Amino acid sequence: MIKKLVVLSGAGISAESGVKTFRDSNGLWENHRIEDVASPEGFQRNPQMVLDFYNARRKQLQKVEPNEAHLLLAKLEEYFEVHIITQNVDDLHERGGSSRIIHLHGELKKARPIDSESETIVWEKDLNLGDLNSKGVQLRPHIVWFGEMVPEMDQAVKIAETADIFLVIGTSMQVYPAASLIQFIPDHCEVFVIDPNLDQNFVAADHFLKTSATDGMRKLIEILLK
Repeated sequence: MIKKLVVLSGAGISAESGVKTFRDSNGLWENHRIEDVASPEGFQRNPQMVLDFYNARRKQLQKVEPNEAHLLLAKLEEYFEVHIITQNVDDLHERGGSSRIIHLHGELKKARPIDSESETIVWEKDLNLGDLNSKGVQLRPHIVWFGEMVPEMDQAVKIAETADIFLVIGTSMQVYPAASLIQFIPDHCEVFVIDPNLDQNFVAADHFLKTSATDGMRKLIEILLK
């Protein structure tokens, strides 16, 4: 019976494609305070600035490509039932070839009306004030901002609960509720971690790969397919 490999991915895997990470060392995101561009309050204060910010992030996506780590995760579908649970809002897992992906924090290439979490619209161009849905409601980026519920979390928990192998890659494990997923995996589940910055504290030493996403994925494939 094919094993289920569940992957929790974060900004580190996208950074290797050139995507600016969510929070730089100075605590800013592309020179903006997080609370100004990633909170409902920030959107209420200055909606056009927030829309402009995500328009720029969407344009940036057009200039980057999936890296080898994304491609290797997709290749593992030949051997495992792979489920990607990502904190990233880019589409690099999709373009890399993975087929089962949950976006915990939303997607840059989608919009939704300001009065609904569930109604999403594919949106690849700039989003501005005056862009409305069919009911005349203003659209906003389909991004889960600080203080908002994470609608996909329940589904992510269900998937984690049935994992045979659980991989953490490119995430600080400090953003909740995503980081809590590891608490739901079954007792028999093997856990692997790939990250150059995390400390080794919750997996066996030989399952902890303190290296880049790409290098770590090469090593992981050797381990899993030997």
